[in-house]
Amino acid sequence: MNAPTGRSRGRNGKKGKGDKPDPAAEAFAAGLLLLNQNPAFRAVDFSVCRNAECDRTPAGGLAAVTSGGVVHAHPTKRAEPAEWAWVLAHCALHLGFGHVPASKDDPRAQPDRYELAARCTVVNRFLLTVPVGRPPDHLPAAYPGGDEEQLAARWRRDGIPAAYEECGTAGGQPDQVLTTWRMWNTAVPDWETAFARALTRSVSSAMDAAGGRLDRETGARAPQQPWDRALNWFVSSYPLLGGLAAGLSVVADAELAHAQGIVIAAVSPAAGEIYVNPLRKLTDEEWRFVLAHEMLHAALRHGERRGGRDPFLFNVAADHVVNDWLVQMRVGDMPEGLLYDPELRGLSAEEVYDRIVGDLRRRRRLATLRGKGVGDILGEPLPHAGARPYTDLDDFYRRGLVQGFDLHQYGERGLLPAGLIQEIRALAHPPVPWDAQLARWFDEYVPRPEPVRSYARPARRQASTPDIPRAGRAFPPEETARCTFGVVLDTSGSMNSTLLGKALGAIASYAEARDVPAARVVFCDAAAYDAGYLPPAEIAGRVRVRGRGGTELQPGIDLLRRADDFPPRAPVLVITDGWCDTLRIRRDHAFLIPRGATLPFTPRGPVFRLS
Repeated sequence: MNAPTGRSRGRNGKKGKGDKPDPAAEAFAAGLLLLNQNPAFRAVDFSVCRNAECDRTPAGGLAAVTSGGVVHAHPTKRAEPAEWAWVLAHCALHLGFGHVPASKDDPRAQPDRYELAARCTVVNRFLLTVPVGRPPDHLPAAYPGGDEEQLAARWRRDGIPAAYEECGTAGGQPDQVLTTWRMWNTAVPDWETAFARALTRSVSSAMDAAGGRLDRETGARAPQQPWDRALNWFVSSYPLLGGLAAGLSVVADAELAHAQGIVIAAVSPAAGEIYVNPLRKLTDEEWRFVLAHEMLHAALRHGERRGGRDPFLFNVAADHVVNDWLVQMRVGDMPEGLLYDPELRGLSAEEVYDRIVGDLRRRRRLATLRGKGVGDILGEPLPHAGARPYTDLDDFYRRGLVQGFDLHQYGERGLLPAGLIQEIRALAHPPVPWDAQLARWFDEYVPRPEPVRSYARPARRQASTPDIPRAGRAFPPEETARCTFGVVLDTSGSMNSTLLGKALGAIASYAEARDVPAARVVFCDAAAYDAGYLPPAEIAGRVRVRGRGGTELQPGIDLLRRADDFPPRAPVLVITDGWCDTLRIRRDHAFLIPRGATLPFTPRGPVFRLS
């Protein structure tokens, strides 16, 4: 489109002299104006037809696009300007993604329903990341991964899910129509290249503005530092890590690096920040290696995966694995002195850890990008000027790495190590929520009481037919006593009351759903308080937490072990914030702790993390 007014050139879209205002035309014009504010979509040169008599206008939808570069919008249908902006962006993306390429071939084969649905799914998924207007309410909130060809092949085999059958802009009709380019004296336009270049310029400008690389007074581009050039290279040229690079920020502060002992770099996955030492002189290729190293640490959640292992040695093990991957992938040049051993190729970080954990003399010689004897995977963010609020970035790392992997494979941008592919595919499946994991634990360790039919207790239905004896349904005492569990509850002052209520509510609901008559509850702080057997309703709402002293949980465990009325095979659920003593539990058990907390010992039972 050469000018914004060119798009609104419809045969009945303008308001003539003396005509009444047309609300549909005004809303469409406002939506078109919203779309024109995005430079990437403004680069897709298409025209608009709003002729009611045009046979391309979808009767059951809002708009359809043809390979002649014309968006046929319904002239009378009402929609909000934000919804029109989204509809026009959807049609423009069909042009920009090459779904309706212009061609002088005649006739042209139209895409089938599977290709139409797959292309609309890919377009809608892209629009979730671009703030252009507002999608219609009937569209799904999430879309499956994979490109157009993969989705179409999958749906030809398994059928199109109902949610994605009609996710285009033309209702039940195709919103992509292949036509012949009729302007024989002009070249066939390449909307795909124009959109890609405009999108690259938009992303670069946004990154420059966010990273402070534009002069505030003149607006000119400031000279880039080598780590900035390395980060931009991932965004523009390496799709596997491009999404992560666009969301992470680099903090180059010499005083901060000196105070924290950062020799080259370190990363805080929780803050989404990579800290580099600007006084360290490395080439652009070496900075690419360093930034990719830290991005993989964050994306693969090496800090959270170490569990009860030694933090530094697990960091060292992860360094061996990550550096070997980057060498195989030929991403930049590895600086001198980094951990690299070809003999460890093909091993996971956990396997490398098991090999190096016993060699204490070797430990004194090990160094990460942060320095000798310290890990480069940080927990909390480092305080510095301009620090931003940070949140849990699990979804960001998972989505960025998985989508980057799909783009990397689709573009055939080079081979990836098998170990890295395996870990990325594992990340593609989000972890099971803590409450679902807890429910599975109940299913496995807490038996459901089985009722017994007995004629000694008549059934209620017998009153209607007194001549027909019917056996009643009852739970014998021995069956009721068998189906229970223990709860050892940390009631110290450091416990979060909100998380505590959430945990108790979940336990009560699962116990009630499984017909558990009562659970044995013990409160622990400086001493153990036996609350006895409580029905699920009282666990949920009427438990009065009594203790508020220190945290000693072992007396509560011992109390249940010595209790004559507590079955020896009944499991125990320990709820704590992690600030407790070392526990020794000789029966089936599990721990329920807040997300981000750790236990001061290596747990033998499963650990569920509250969120």
